[in-house]
Amino acid sequence: MAEHLASIYGTEKDKVNCSFYFKIGACRHGERCSRKHVKPNFSQTIMIANFYQNPELDPECKLDKEQLQAHFDLFFEDIYMEFCKYGQVEDIRVCNNVADHLVGNVYVRFSLEEDAQRAKDELNKRFYAGRPLFVELSPVTDFAEACCRQYENGECDRGGFCNFMHLRHPTRALKRELEDAQRLSLREKSGRRSSRDRGDREDRDRDRDRERNRDRDRDRDRDRERERERERDRHGRESRRHRSRSRSRSPRRGDDRR
Repeated sequence: MAEHLASIYGTEKDKVNCSFYFKIGACRHGERCSRKHVKPNFSQTIMIANFYQNPELDPECKLDKEQLQAHFDLFFEDIYMEFCKYGQVEDIRVCNNVADHLVGNVYVRFSLEEDAQRAKDELNKRFYAGRPLFVELSPVTDFAEACCRQYENGECDRGGFCNFMHLRHPTRALKRELEDAQRLSLREKSGRRSSRDRGDREDRDRDRDRERNRDRDRDRDRDRERERERERDRHGRESRRHRSRSRSRSPRRGDDRR
């Protein structure tokens, strides 16, 4: 029974837990959903709800396609560099949906769960473009399951109200540049750590050498002290033997009278 429940957990066959929340980290029913939204206590992924303010959704927007892409690229570069301050970023996904539970949602997957937790804690104290950030740990780790395959193929007929992620992508050149910059930064940090570790090892080696030298000096001092004590004992024994021989050779008073 337990194996069966584990096998259907988070799927459409699971009548207890919400499959949409499990796959996407958001559900159109919200708190009114008849199934449980099991929020993770730890995860590599954080979600910032309604983060990206897409100017295209403004009825008065007059930006053309290139300007809209430039606007998004600036946003993506800004947040990528900010998220990298908390740890190694593996992936960032930005929703292009218009449904309330997905509009502007940004998902960030870190290499380490502790980095995701630190980012969540710190960013919940922050504002962006004058708006407070609402950040939570997300159950989403496999974006392939969360994204709308039909949309990626240009075939989704649900439009922006689809319940699966419709992603907005930065230009390839920008994404490659940001990923290269992160790799370089990580190598530099690793190099500095290696240098620090090497320096620490050298310091420890020098400390051990100094300690060994002090031990050898103490051993030599003890050896010299023991040698001096043996020398004093030898002189003392010789002196006692000399006095003893001197007394044995000295004439007795009774002998003088004879």
